[in-house]
Amino acid sequence: MKKIGVLTSGGDSPGMNAAIRAVVRKAIYHGLEVAGIFHGYQGLIDGNIKPLERGDVGDIIQRGGTMLYSARCLEFKEEAGQLKAIEQLRAHEIDGLVVIGGDGSYRGAKALTKRGIPCVGVPGTIDNDIAGTDYTIGFDTALNTVIEAIDKIRDTATSHDRSFIIEVMGRDAGDLALWAGLAGGAETILIPEEPHDLEDMAERLKRGRDRGKKHSIIIVAEGVMSGQDLQVKLLEMGIETRVSVLGHIQRGGSPTARDRVLASQMGAKAVELLLQNNGGKAVGMRNHEIVAHDFEEVFEESPEFDNEMYKLSKELSI
Repeated sequence: MKKIGVLTSGGDSPGMNAAIRAVVRKAIYHGLEVAGIFHGYQGLIDGNIKPLERGDVGDIIQRGGTMLYSARCLEFKEEAGQLKAIEQLRAHEIDGLVVIGGDGSYRGAKALTKRGIPCVGVPGTIDNDIAGTDYTIGFDTALNTVIEAIDKIRDTATSHDRSFIIEVMGRDAGDLALWAGLAGGAETILIPEEPHDLEDMAERLKRGRDRGKKHSIIIVAEGVMSGQDLQVKLLEMGIETRVSVLGHIQRGGSPTARDRVLASQMGAKAVELLLQNNGGKAVGMRNHEIVAHDFEEVFEESPEFDNEMYKLSKELSI
């Protein structure tokens, strides 16, 4: 192992730059050359590859997004695209690859590993929906962004005696909604992992109003339904609400200290695995320890859902 590459793929998340920095500097510390691959797998196919030195990753640990940029690449899902990627890796004498991203990025890394290029995955996604790790890079920052928004919306909800629906990201995972809802004191949290009864929810909101409660915060994960759809359904039940869709603001911003440290630890671990020629692995954190699992294990498992936290959120929202 003389030279490794690093790329970011899929949706960006705060902390990706910290992970890139860790990969580059850890590799250089151990005498490896590093190549940055720009615009994800599309950039790999196109040969958008440049050497990275320690100075190239200076002053990026505090920046959101990814200095390597990201892109979706349908071509890479096909065998022909993967073979083009292999040709570029061989042409640039890259012996191993660190892939920072989510589930789709991991599947690309697994495909390259099968074709002879050892790859290691680092979980970069705000959704916290990757198996094999308690937390993904970007989740904590996005969570704090959502909580800040909830606090501000609660101010106007209180001022106008209104109920607000706040739609948050997460794809098919409810972690962002659940954690933000509990931390933000939401009265109702709708997540994909748990069934929901809108009639019961409407009755609870009405009971709250009857006992003098002036406002409510309802958190809905995008994997359940849109905020607008929920607004329509509740209006049919006699509940008037306002909707705020936080959207891509959740992906941006300077990463929290937690995300910076997690990204640094995971990026360094990825390099260590490549130095051991131990490709086909996904880095994670379990019980505050940095670990690694085979890609196949990650794909076969489902991300763990904290049912006790969900129960607690319902108990505290009475």
